[in-house]
Amino acid sequence: MRFFDREKEFAKLREIEEASHEVAQFTIITGRRRIGKTEMVKKFYENTTILYFFVARKAESELCQIFIDEIRTKLNIPVIDGNGVSFATIFKYVMELSLTRHITLFIDEFQDFYRVNPSIYSDMQNIWDSYKNNAHFNLIVAGSVNTLMNKIFKDKKQPLFGRHTDTIHVRPFPPSVLKEIMAEYCPGYKKSDLLALYALTGGVAKYVELFIDRKKFTEKKMLDMFFDRDSYFLFEGKNMLVDEFGKDYGIYFSILTLIAQGRNTRSELESALNIKELSGYLKNLCDEYGLISKMQPIYEKSSNKNVHYAINDQFLKFWFRFVYKYTHIIEAGGNDRLRTIADRDFSTFSGKSLENYFIEVLKESGRYTRMGYWHDRKGENEIDIVAEDEVENSIEFIEVKRQEKNFDDDLLRAKSEVFTKAVGPFKDFTFIYRGLSIKDM
Repeated sequence: MRFFDREKEFAKLREIEEASHEVAQFTIITGRRRIGKTEMVKKFYENTTILYFFVARKAESELCQIFIDEIRTKLNIPVIDGNGVSFATIFKYVMELSLTRHITLFIDEFQDFYRVNPSIYSDMQNIWDSYKNNAHFNLIVAGSVNTLMNKIFKDKKQPLFGRHTDTIHVRPFPPSVLKEIMAEYCPGYKKSDLLALYALTGGVAKYVELFIDRKKFTEKKMLDMFFDRDSYFLFEGKNMLVDEFGKDYGIYFSILTLIAQGRNTRSELESALNIKELSGYLKNLCDEYGLISKMQPIYEKSSNKNVHYAINDQFLKFWFRFVYKYTHIIEAGGNDRLRTIADRDFSTFSGKSLENYFIEVLKESGRYTRMGYWHDRKGENEIDIVAEDEVENSIEFIEVKRQEKNFDDDLLRAKSEVFTKAVGPFKDFTFIYRGLSIKDM
């Protein structure tokens, strides 16, 4: 699959690169695993000489030898002897070089210096502070373990706190790009195939690429590949998250599985797990890991009432719903039986994914100032999407159905009347009513 999207990120990288010729820049590239952070940076610099340091889980001496070889090859200059040299020595050497020539250094899997030698971060701080004012240096770092990257750069007690000059967050492909990809590689695609691609990947670059490169363009072929006995996807959720959660991964996985099944209030989770207090775990999943969000009806005053939790990542929603829950079936070699379960429930799951898809479409438009769902205190009169535009003074009430024929305009208008009575009048606002279905994708 060719390279898609990232125009905004490229514009930011271009701005940073230009600035670094005058003043040293230190940029953090964030984003979940498989999102394409490394490929994005490499693509941007494909015609430019940059130093690329990958922090493998090796001894510091081994890594340093690899880094020295990279400097020697890319810059074509004699380099310090690698025998017994530390990363601090190499970093200082590169920064000294940048006093007289421009250098861009990209360090990948930056958080793994914790496994190599944690003192590297304090060494880098001292060297950075000493040279940055006179250096023509562009330092870019990326990491795939969210908790560790947050600790390095957001913890006031850590040496590199406050040192970075910019952050670029790499997000999944939006719906417009997924449509572009499908149109290029499968011009006659069905809307249901586009929905399947979104429901299974959430727009994560690596997952989309796997389907496209294998020419799995239909819902059936995507599901076949996903549930194949040797599928990359079956172990992906665990591979992604075990490093994040550490020894507590079991309880976190149980929570996420329950949320994926629809048991998404704190009381439901505590009851199902027979644990009296889950607030710490839920807070971590929200704030530390960024994997779930607290959801409340739009315009609801912030409180712990009427709160439910939702998994943010579309791929993980599917994985915890259809893979982790049924690990015993996979271990028993019953992949075909698991595929039967997925076929049975996929229509319902993808219907909810369709709501998320249209929310992303509305966000991508940039037209709205507030967006969410709504239901009354009894959990009734639910409206799938309420989208407010405070510039044009309009509110859209949107009902999402897989099939257009199932949309009931009169019912939506009746729900909106309950909404306005509960939330309050919207003086001089225009009310818009829409039904969205799979044909609108």
